[in-house]
This record gives sequence, structure tokens and C-alpha cells, in this order.
Amino acid sequence: MPRKHRMYLPGVPAHVVQRGNNRAASFFHEDDYRFYLAALADALKRYRVELHAYVLMTNHVHLLMTPADTEGISRVMQNVGRLYVLNINRTHRHTGTLWEGRHKASLVNAAENLLTCYRYIELNPLRAGMVAAPEEYPWSSYGWHAWGMPNGVVADHLLYQQLGEDASQRQQAYRQLFTEHLEASALHVMREALTHNYPLGNERFRESVERNLGRVVGQCNRWRPPLKNKFLRPL
Repeated sequence: MPRKHRMYLPGVPAHVVQRGNNRAASFFHEDDYRFYLAALADALKRYRVELHAYVLMTNHVHLLMTPADTEGISRVMQNVGRLYVLNINRTHRHTGTLWEGRHKASLVNAAENLLTCYRYIELNPLRAGMVAAPEEYPWSSYGWHAWGMPNGVVADHLLYQQLGEDASQRQQAYRQLFTEHLEASALHVMREALTHNYPLGNERFRESVERNLGRVVGQCNRWRPPLKNKFLRPL
């Protein structure tokens, strides 16, 4: 079966997921998370890619990145993956495959879906039942976005910067985005986009992606935020 095409475009954010082989653990110690982030920071600079949001889970990672060219994200993932596997093999005497094949990715229509993607990524530890609040999980970008905790790997997207006139206003506005859970429909559409490498956005966005790539791509059903309901579904 032929490999699915990667579809990265300069200046267009992409939601990237890399999973552990057979969903087994990929991180075993706090130092492993630190090594991954350090390797990621170096690769982002080398290949001119900006990282806007991330979470490192026990057996997978979510990264929201914008590249300067079509090859940047692939090179980041290859470089980080290689260095990280070498470190795990050396440190933990691990053998065999660590990652589950190639990473999955979905281009994101920033105007419609970027901040929802932030929430999807940074709420992962809550959905997994690992923490009671996103700020309790140390291996994500939420601490920076919501509280200004030091983070040397995140590059703020313009849409995040527009949440407020200064850092305090942006952080307060960002925390407000997390007072409600993501709806099941939004979770489904985002997961489908990742599974099939579909662009996440409306028809116009898909058409723009196709023009730039010069080929037809799939599309998930468009998700629209429902009317606010006081009876929120649990994560």
C-alpha cells in the first residue's frame, strides 16, 4: 500500500502526532521529556519551524507547528526522532522500534481552528485522567500560554498574540478558553483529520490547499461550535 503524502505548506500551521509503537510508552523518566524538548528546540531553529503548542504524553506527542518551507516539519520530526531514539537506547538499554511508523499530520485553517487545536493539544492530560487541571501537567505549552511560565521552545502565533494587548491580558483570555470542555464533535473531526491526513478547515481552505499542492486532498466534515449549553459533556 503506498504511503500517504505529507502536505506541508510554508506559513500554514500543521497539527502533528507521533505515537509510540503499539501505543507503548515512549517516555520513561523526566529526563526523557527534557531531552526531547531540547532536541526539538534545536531542530526547530535549524529547519526554520515555529512551534505554537505541544504536549508530551507518556506514549505519544502532539505538536502544532508552522514551517517556513515544505520540508521543515518532516526534517524536524526525522531529526528529533533519530536523536531521541539514540538517547533512549543508550540511557535505558532499549531495543526495538520506539515510534509507530511515520508521524500523522493535518494542516490547520488558522482563522477557524487554531485556538481549538491549542485546546485539543493541551487538554490531552485531562482527557487521559492524569491531572485535574491543565496547569498541573508540566510537559505541555499550557503553562506558558495561560500563566507565562518560562518556556524556551514556544513561538507565539499571531492569533494568540491578538488575545490581549499585553502578556497578562493574553494569559487571562487564554485561561477563559479552557473554562468549557471541547465538544465531542470537535474531538471527532480533529481526530479524523489526523488519522487520514486531511486538512482541518472549511471548503475554501481545502481548495486553497489543493491549489498549492497541485493535487486533490480529502476533507473532514466541517465543525461548527454549537450554541453554549450549561450541561457540558465531560472530557
